[in-house]
Amino acid sequence: MRSFEACPRATSTTNAPWHVVPTDDKKNTTLIISAIPLDVFKGLKIAYPKPTVKRRRELQLIRKTLLK
Repeated sequence: MRSFEACPRATSTTNAPWHVVPTDDKKNTTLIISAIPLDVFKGLKIAYPKPTVKRRRELQLIRKTLLK
């Protein structure tokens, strides 16, 4: 195995993965690179926290005050 093949395999981890991207076609290279963070963000499964009843009332009062 050549060193340029061995290095990514030896150093890539779950928290810091390597991505090998072909560079002979600039448009496809850009597309592939832009998809990497999007895939990571989708995997995070982020959601807004659910407010408590008390907090919802506070927010409604704030909204009424701001709309005056």
